[in-house]
Amino acid sequence: MDLDASVDPRCHPTAVLPELVSYLEGLPEPHILCDSRYRIVAANAAYRRQFSPQASVVGRTCYAVSHHFSVPCDQAGERCPLARSRASGRRERVLHLHHTPQGESYVDIELVPLRDAQGAPAWFVEKMEPLRVAQGQPAAQGLVGRAPAFQRMLELVARVGPSQAGVLLLGESGTGKELVAQAVHAASPRAGRPLVVVDCASLPQSLFESELFGHDRGAFTGASTSRAGLVEAAGGGTLFLDEVGDIPLPMQVKLLRLLESGTYRRVGSTELRRADVRVVAATHRDLRAMVADGRFREDLYYRLSTFPITLPPLRERVEDIPLLAVALLARVAPRRRLALSAGALAVLQRHPFPGNVRELRNVLERAALLADGNTLDPVHLERALGTDTPASGALVVAALPDTGAAVVDVRPVQASDASLRSVERAALQAQLRVHRGSRAELARKLGISERSLYRKLRDIAREPPA
Repeated sequence: MDLDASVDPRCHPTAVLPELVSYLEGLPEPHILCDSRYRIVAANAAYRRQFSPQASVVGRTCYAVSHHFSVPCDQAGERCPLARSRASGRRERVLHLHHTPQGESYVDIELVPLRDAQGAPAWFVEKMEPLRVAQGQPAAQGLVGRAPAFQRMLELVARVGPSQAGVLLLGESGTGKELVAQAVHAASPRAGRPLVVVDCASLPQSLFESELFGHDRGAFTGASTSRAGLVEAAGGGTLFLDEVGDIPLPMQVKLLRLLESGTYRRVGSTELRRADVRVVAATHRDLRAMVADGRFREDLYYRLSTFPITLPPLRERVEDIPLLAVALLARVAPRRRLALSAGALAVLQRHPFPGNVRELRNVLERAALLADGNTLDPVHLERALGTDTPASGALVVAALPDTGAAVVDVRPVQASDASLRSVERAALQAQLRVHRGSRAELARKLGISERSLYRKLRDIAREPPA
């Protein structure tokens, strides 16, 4: 056990509860033992390996080690499990963003109070399990965010993941429902088995039953061989029903039977098969309204919504846009080290993003294609968002055919985007008629990069003449 010679002798673990310290040392999950003043009096081997391989934490406060705070979590705007447990006398569980040797990571904390001879909580055992499916910093894969709305959603994922309960993911299109389904699966005991995605919106009614449950040979015209369905393919794992609100009403009863009894039959078969799957469903539709309208079965709705999780739209987690932008740029342009200027970031944070994270990704991919260098500026984001039509004042390239020169004329312009493109097209065409040098020289004359010039010429060639 790590010991620090400078620790108050009263915090020495062997002077506290030697049997408990010995027990914690052998546990496979990271554990620490704290006193009522937040001081760590013991840290087991699993904790030392994952969170503090270089330095001892014994004698330091838990909030200084985990958060680099100078005050307890509850005084720094966080939910402190120790303070809550000291007040309630009960076990407490929270999801925290901790500093680790790998950077900031989400950690699922379960804290248990231990009472003294007078019955008051005196010692606190914290079990810590990193939640590897989400990050509080840009990451190549998985969920990224640290906004309060994101953390509330993630805490529900951490709670339901290890169980067998069915999960219903609710949220607007583009909020990342499939990523959250992957997180639920990864946090479950089924993580080593398949996660099978069923795109309910793309399956016509005539194929839905066969795709989901499979069919026997000769079950219908063209069924020359027997075929297992997606339920069978997900055996032992998770079945993710994406856009479950689009399942045809006649097919809903067949899904209900699977959920209620855990059994199904292949199309054309009388053999009853047992399914070993956990069902996670998702939809952007208002299922309650659909139930009221008779478009979705009420019994199926209640069967699916054992544990509903609402995914926050991007407009409710604007503070996550910088993190998301860095992570998404690394995904859409992995070979370029792209960065956002402060102005470009401000443009993104002002946009409402009705398409949520999916729209943000598309915008960043377009902006990356529009940028020649390694920095995305406001002009790139405005063009990618389609908001670059000037209301007053514009830079117009004016051609001077007699001299072969080009000047940039700054003057008020009240014009549509189409008319501005016409001006630019006419100016470039005029320059092409009089220019006798290379394209690189023309680009220098116009004050733009050669790549930008070729792109403008390509765009102009695709447009019909004015």
